[in-house]
Amino acid sequence: MLERRAIAEELMDADDLAPDTYAAVVGDLAKVNVVTMAARPTLDFLRRSTVGRTHFKLLDIGFGDGDMLRRIARWAARRGINAELVGVDLNPRSARAAVAHTPADLPIRYLTGDYADLAGQGWDFVVSSLVAHHMDHDQLIAFLRFMAAESARGWLVNDLHRHGFAYRGFPLLATLARWHPIVRHDGTLSIARSYRPAEWPPILAEAGVSARVYRAFPFRLCVEQLR
Repeated sequence: MLERRAIAEELMDADDLAPDTYAAVVGDLAKVNVVTMAARPTLDFLRRSTVGRTHFKLLDIGFGDGDMLRRIARWAARRGINAELVGVDLNPRSARAAVAHTPADLPIRYLTGDYADLAGQGWDFVVSSLVAHHMDHDQLIAFLRFMAAESARGWLVNDLHRHGFAYRGFPLLATLARWHPIVRHDGTLSIARSYRPAEWPPILAEAGVSARVYRAFPFRLCVEQLR
């Protein structure tokens, strides 16, 4: 059943989802990201691309609960790097949840709106996590072109790998962890909506973008371009 990507909409994307419910869902998704080591590919990308640098400006597209930006902020602080961190998300409920879960001393700005409106603002890096599989084909092509055009040092798509073991195992993990029912539903659907390694090269070719596609443990599929 995973031979082709699923196209069903996820429950957390519903326009009428209550803000408190949304906050609970993205809060539990942040816990999922800890268990599944979601930040590791992004932090490894930054480790390799910031050697010898003491400052960078980064845009995170589709920040959700803000957990990736919080991890980046703390990672940079430990290394004495001045990180200017900005997140943008279409869903206004994301900013409310992220601000509530983010200590005031972390150098992060959360914006609500379209990432395309942030072009031309001198980004060193543009990153995303668990965003690409939410997009339709045309949106993904535009997204890749934006990342390639707007990142001076490099960009990273950190997403899921459509894999049978992950698809069958996640509902069990979510049930044992007592995560929100929407997380159990949407997490499983997200795996079915995500890509496989061989599906990325034609997409990149259509976008006119050169990038490396690689798998990261466990069940992450990443696309990166470093300059």
